[in-house]
Amino acid sequence: MSIQAVTSRTSGQTGPHEVPQAASAIASAGNGTDGRVLRGAVVDIGALSARRRQPRVPQEVRRLYGPLGLLAIWALLSATQVLGPRVFPAPWEVVRAGIELTRDGVLQEHLGASLQRALVGLACGLAVGLALAVVAGTATRFEDTIDSVMQILKAIPNFTLVPLFIIWFGIQETPKLLLITLSVCMPIYINTYGAIRNVDSRLIESARTLGLGHWQRVRHIVLPGSLPGFLVGLRMSLTNAWLALVFAETINARYGLGTLMSEARSWWQLDIMVLVITIYAVLGLLGYAFVRYLERTLLSWRRGYLGE
Repeated sequence: MSIQAVTSRTSGQTGPHEVPQAASAIASAGNGTDGRVLRGAVVDIGALSARRRQPRVPQEVRRLYGPLGLLAIWALLSATQVLGPRVFPAPWEVVRAGIELTRDGVLQEHLGASLQRALVGLACGLAVGLALAVVAGTATRFEDTIDSVMQILKAIPNFTLVPLFIIWFGIQETPKLLLITLSVCMPIYINTYGAIRNVDSRLIESARTLGLGHWQRVRHIVLPGSLPGFLVGLRMSLTNAWLALVFAETINARYGLGTLMSEARSWWQLDIMVLVITIYAVLGLLGYAFVRYLERTLLSWRRGYLGE
């Protein structure tokens, strides 16, 4: 009996004796065409339906279990004096320092400056990395030139370019933004370029047969097909942006989270130092959640393995 026949047979009203027969037929269809059924295999359709109806904790809430667990361990170690105040301040001390800085307006000023630098550098890095990946991935006459240069830049640590940036552009905002832009550009280029080259060539040939031009094929086939790789690069770029920001704000920055941490280190203010680290962690978690939202929204057509 075929699965279609089983489906049509079980779609209507079935009696108590027909359900085991349908389950056996499904097992027979899955094991081959010889009609044999695995002995002892029982399909409890009611139990499966009840399991599907059981409420589950939303995934967004379950993803908070890890950070909340770390926070609980931190609080426990601080309460039992395993972590002393001179080694690592307690969570409530960090919260108290954050409230005081917020009341004085200091935290908002430093956080706003860091967010502005990170967003500008992120936007520039995304634009440059995506443009280079599309050009190198779709135009063979530019591939060798662009890709070889990008591979050279990838091999050079970005932080080693800071002295040159200072000599060329001074100690204002330009070297800071360039450092963040380079840190963001590289993951975007590498992942997007690789995803473009993994697009099925049969789709390109079909589009060419239907009369689509070059940029039409890029718009309707190449870019949607490379979207998963781009989002992987975006996730890495968000992390790199914050890492580059910490180093960039040591270059004569009057305001910024990196500057706040440097001042706290000079005065041995551990609570403020841990506060800045916590802010970086929260911003990273928010960036990760944003990319996850984009994946659910833009990649709803993809049916990948989600675990068991």
